[in-house]
Amino acid sequence: MQPDDQIMQGPGERRVAEAAERIVAEGRPRLHRTWTSLVATSLLGGIDVGVGIMVLLFVRHETGSELLAGLAFSVGLIALLLGHSELFTEGFLVPVATVIAGAATWLDLARMWATVLVMNLIGGWVLTWIVMQAFPDLHRTAVTAGAHFVDGGYTLSTFCLAVLGGGVITLMTRMHHGTDSMTGKITASIIAAFVLAGLGLWHSILDSLVAFAGLHTGRTAYGYADWLLWLAWAVLGNIVGGLLLTTALRLVRSAPVLSGDNPAVKDGS
Repeated sequence: MQPDDQIMQGPGERRVAEAAERIVAEGRPRLHRTWTSLVATSLLGGIDVGVGIMVLLFVRHETGSELLAGLAFSVGLIALLLGHSELFTEGFLVPVATVIAGAATWLDLARMWATVLVMNLIGGWVLTWIVMQAFPDLHRTAVTAGAHFVDGGYTLSTFCLAVLGGGVITLMTRMHHGTDSMTGKITASIIAAFVLAGLGLWHSILDSLVAFAGLHTGRTAYGYADWLLWLAWAVLGNIVGGLLLTTALRLVRSAPVLSGDNPAVKDGS
């Protein structure tokens, strides 16, 4: 058996090791935040995404183009990045790697996931209510866009859309931690937004806010009970995609760094 310092030899391996250490260094404080800090950053995450939804609906209303609207949504993901707020589906790679490294517990992870999901939805619900009051011309677009998801059905096709959605947003997180360049991080956010929203992938938070915008108009054929069923389906697919398509493979690649015997990871040194 070769020691870990001999396994991580080439420049590619060193970059993987450095990225893994950055991931755990970020994940440790995220998983051990106070309730006040966790709730606040999660509410802000919902509001940031809500700003992106506002721009998405406006561009779609003006142009009728889903691709341009998806590109416009990048405003929300860039706000998340620069504002250091919390998005539910960004909680796959970093927190799970932190738990695997022994720097936090599975209970810490469950606490974070549940809080971020609920607070994202509350923050987004409030922001989209304000948007719908401010821009009544967007009502028809919001109703149509929301129904596209909530009434999409529970089929293999829609589940795969949710799996892809979770995989893409987690890929964005992985790209963020693969570079120190802010330009590179912003580019990754723009790419992820375009793929997610432009291609109509299912994302539990993003599309919930679109559904909320429609519900705020009072003109939808679907209600909150319909949305809740859709949310459960989307969350399941997002988790499967985020964990299996991206996180699991990254953990395998970074296993020597994330092992409990690595003090630089476990102790944060």
